[in-house]
Amino acid sequence: MDRMRDTSGNPRNPSAHRAWWVATVTGAAIVVAGAFSTMPGILQEPLHDEFAWSRGSIGLAASVNMVLYGLTAPYAAALMDRFGVRRVVVAALAAVAAGALLTTAMKAAWQFTLCWGFLVGLGTGSLSMTLGTTVTNRWFARHRGLVTGVLSSGSVLGQMVFLPALSWTIDHHGRRPALVTLALAALAVTPLVYLVVRDHPADLGQRPYGSGRSVQRPTPAPGAARRTLTALRSASRSIPFWLLAAAFAICGASTNGIMWTHFAPAAHDHGMPVTTASTLLAFIGVFNVMGTVVSGWLTDRSDARRLLATCFFLRGLLLVSLPLIMTATVDPPMMAFVVLFGLLDLATVPPVIALCRAFYGDDSAIVFGWVNAAHQVGAASASFLGGAARDAFGSYDPVWLSLGAACAAAALLSLVIRASTPERPGLPQEQAGAGAVTDP
Repeated sequence: MDRMRDTSGNPRNPSAHRAWWVATVTGAAIVVAGAFSTMPGILQEPLHDEFAWSRGSIGLAASVNMVLYGLTAPYAAALMDRFGVRRVVVAALAAVAAGALLTTAMKAAWQFTLCWGFLVGLGTGSLSMTLGTTVTNRWFARHRGLVTGVLSSGSVLGQMVFLPALSWTIDHHGRRPALVTLALAALAVTPLVYLVVRDHPADLGQRPYGSGRSVQRPTPAPGAARRTLTALRSASRSIPFWLLAAAFAICGASTNGIMWTHFAPAAHDHGMPVTTASTLLAFIGVFNVMGTVVSGWLTDRSDARRLLATCFFLRGLLLVSLPLIMTATVDPPMMAFVVLFGLLDLATVPPVIALCRAFYGDDSAIVFGWVNAAHQVGAASASFLGGAARDAFGSYDPVWLSLGAACAAAALLSLVIRASTPERPGLPQEQAGAGAVTDP
């Protein structure tokens, strides 16, 4: 076995390092979780037709799902430290599969809230970006930004891969086969997680990919809930946490909070068919994947603060331009908006994760979970206030202009994040993320 390793203790063939296999299977779990997020929208009409439920009662389950998704993530990161990544991911996949299967047999709206809101919300929250952050922190010392970008795009990739098939299945065979398909996808990934994923490279006698030193497996910390709250209390005493949370709340408001809820109605106000607007949103999702991967690559090579500020500034310019380019037809300016907004949509995630890692060390996955909760709050606020503004002004133009200004503020917040931080115990320099925080 030693002959197959170089002097650093890593396999001679870098592609043989277990880290890449762990990342691949983790990505598959995140892709499946992303597919579940597409269902509430395409289930509304079937449930309304079958049970005559109100839109509000159907939307309640989706709201509970979103809230739990945001709140579960930081606790899931602490549970992974306590019980291991593999156990938590297997339990989460079982929860989403159970939620989907039970949804096929429900008869009342409260059952939908219980099955989809609670079970699927808890499961998908445990399979969110904090899972990718935890795996990246433990298994990679090099290419962290790139791996983070790839794993962060998994959720959007799941939506793109599954949404057309699930929509077709519901149109031709009803909602139950589509739900069973999702459950089977989750169950299919489960044995791969159990066989491939390990909690730490030390479990296999390996070092993190690209590391020049051995890293011991951390001792499981009891009291996951207490540690989650302790990490929040400690981080909340630092200015970078509030700057990151504020910037990421604006991120949520200016992306899925407004775009996924109000872009199609806004385009329809200008005479564009809703189906055409929905197709444009799907194209934004395609470029999301490319933008996130490129952002991860750049995060490994540049100052994360400046990269984050650039993403916000460019996004703000695009949002301000919407009132000028939105028409009834898809013309070159609109296609340029779709491509550029897609590239910038999730590009903020890798630099935010890198900054959390640089400032909060071993607690970075938990702290990022709380920062991501701020993202969900911002998204929910924009979803509600965007509709209220449309009712009040009769147009979405003030919404685009306001969010453009908010993105400019987020760019400034990103730049004023403190450029240095005292070295944290237990965080080797090579794990801090090269170039994540540098002097201006």
